[in-house]
Amino acid sequence: MKQIYLGLAIHNHQPVGNFPWVFDEVFRKAYLPMVQALERHPTVKLSLHYSGPLLDWLLEQHPEFLEQVAGLVKRGQVEIMSGGYYEPILPVIPDADKLGQIAKLSQTIRDMFGQQPSGLWLAERVWEPHLPMPLAQAGIKWTLVDDTHFKLVGLDEKNLFGCYMTEEQGHRLKVFPSSKKLRYIIPWLSVAEVIAYLEQQADQNDRIAIMGDDGEKFGSWPETYSHCWEKGWMEDFFKALEQNSAWLKTITLGEWAERFPVLGLAYIPTASYFEMMEWSLPTPARLELASLMEEMKQTGREDALRFIQSGFWRSFLAKYPESNAMHKKMLRVHDKVYALPEEKRQTALDYLWKAQSNCPYWHGVFGGLYLPHIRRSIYNNLLQAESQADAQRQTGTDRVTWELADIDVDGYPELLVESPAQDLYFDLQEGGCLFEWDLKRLRHNLADTLTRRPEAYHQALIEAERRRKSQAESAEAVKTIHEIVRSKESGLERYLSYDWHRRACLIEHFLGAEATPDNFSRAGYQEAGDFANQPYQPEVEVRNGGCVIRLHRRGHLGHRGSFLPLEVEKILRLTADQQRLRVNYRVTNPGDQELNCHFASEWNLALIPTAWHEGRYRSAVGPRPLNGRGESQEVTGVSFNDQVLGFRLNLAVATPAGLWYFPVETVSSSEDGFERVFQGGCLLLHWWLSLGPGQAWSVELDWEAVPLPGS
Repeated sequence: MKQIYLGLAIHNHQPVGNFPWVFDEVFRKAYLPMVQALERHPTVKLSLHYSGPLLDWLLEQHPEFLEQVAGLVKRGQVEIMSGGYYEPILPVIPDADKLGQIAKLSQTIRDMFGQQPSGLWLAERVWEPHLPMPLAQAGIKWTLVDDTHFKLVGLDEKNLFGCYMTEEQGHRLKVFPSSKKLRYIIPWLSVAEVIAYLEQQADQNDRIAIMGDDGEKFGSWPETYSHCWEKGWMEDFFKALEQNSAWLKTITLGEWAERFPVLGLAYIPTASYFEMMEWSLPTPARLELASLMEEMKQTGREDALRFIQSGFWRSFLAKYPESNAMHKKMLRVHDKVYALPEEKRQTALDYLWKAQSNCPYWHGVFGGLYLPHIRRSIYNNLLQAESQADAQRQTGTDRVTWELADIDVDGYPELLVESPAQDLYFDLQEGGCLFEWDLKRLRHNLADTLTRRPEAYHQALIEAERRRKSQAESAEAVKTIHEIVRSKESGLERYLSYDWHRRACLIEHFLGAEATPDNFSRAGYQEAGDFANQPYQPEVEVRNGGCVIRLHRRGHLGHRGSFLPLEVEKILRLTADQQRLRVNYRVTNPGDQELNCHFASEWNLALIPTAWHEGRYRSAVGPRPLNGRGESQEVTGVSFNDQVLGFRLNLAVATPAGLWYFPVETVSSSEDGFERVFQGGCLLLHWWLSLGPGQAWSVELDWEAVPLPGS
């Protein structure tokens, strides 16, 4: 008699720093209904994975749920999979952290569920060939990746109903191929169609069809709660599995790995699931790939798509400098933490591991790079770990240190200045901008904004608007924008603006005559100087418990059809124990012609939306509300109250300035659709200058972050 086994692995995860209401909603809509369904159907077996952040929340909010899961484990219906505790992309964190995070989750599983895990959920199925060694060293016997990984080395569909052995330096690991076909039909096709597909794959020999996928898709993705639970798809599916158990048997992957032989030896290449590899491509290449895939489908050559390896997860670090900055900060903090004696390391180590949670390091349909609260959590934990490590190493000392180091691995050194109160990281090649401004007592990177850049899916918004405007031209165009793309608000294409330089702090502009608040906010104006994204030269002096930083550039200004020399020097002063930064600008005309120019200093601040929109500025007519977007003259100061982080940010301007201000908003994709996201606020302080030959002009900006009362 023909038969087949079905191995289901359900991955449940919420990222570090996600909103508590999200945890609660997904628990009610996806996690709890799945366990209750398993209790109703005791013969249905599967493998479950819960990430550490989710287990921590469940232990605090729903310990009874963990007892339910433990009951399923005790009766042999469910096995629990290990993984990195805080769901890191394992290949891109140091090996010591791989082993430590896996050990932490495995121990938690033993404590909570009384089971020694044999398998591992590999975050985002990001595989690199060195992984068998650390996984085997961590006591892991098997994992699963997508069938895409195996198809890239020439294995076809009929060879992927089992598991393979692989190795690195003799360290062995069994690897299951998760079926993309099953991912795409469960729970989207009818139960009858799914059962019919499995019946087609049944054979006289021992075979297993494998699907590993997110638990959230069974209830918390759009419309899936109604589909899976209210309309009963999952209940019908589990009943069908029971009714067809004579030939269709569910099994945990660990049981299969223990009972059945491997299909052979396989070496699989660096890969993730196909969509992830596509998302990691630069936007132009991603659009090319989409066109190529469509062409192959139209010509009936979809079979060749299995040989296309379109991208590489680590490319997100090159595609998004903000992701790279977090990752390299993490590696720097890792070195500080591991420099401590082992007995003094553990608390700082756990903060470091939290900061390795994968979600804010990438972006596709999922992935949290575009979510400020998720990035904020990463920096919070990095700064917690760094402060603890520094305190252990420098107990009782207050000092400022600095170095030139190529922290972002782009071949050029950055300037890093660190103190007990602040970290200041400057990109010397990119206008000497301040791309990381850590207020260490607040555990917050004030420069953690996001550059607005084109994404491949923006084309869908543009195309949807084009079709909407031409509805009358064809019957096909009658579709609404919501039928073409899911969008959280209409008219999002109006917010598609792309920056030509990094969104950071301490950026100098010389604005062309046509520059206005509106076209500056849309990055659609003419720049008259070559300072905003060009190299600066640094000098640093540490003295009297503080530090003086000098950044200098001799550049040019477009003036009446000529390019005339111009010098900008910015001098920053800080002390070791204050969250205060004083900035002195000096603009000098070294040439022999008079210069009239519009000088501006740009600051992009990572504040919560209410702090930005309720900010205030001071001018000759007194204090006024910022109201999110606008302009003013004769401004002498600005202040913001951030109730979430509990601080007030004050800026004093020595020479009254013009002020343009606007929210920095991106348009990004999520599982819920396209959305506009507030990344921070931009302040542009500006002055009109007239400089004769050899003349100089200067101004001082004084920033300070102070705790709010009661914080």
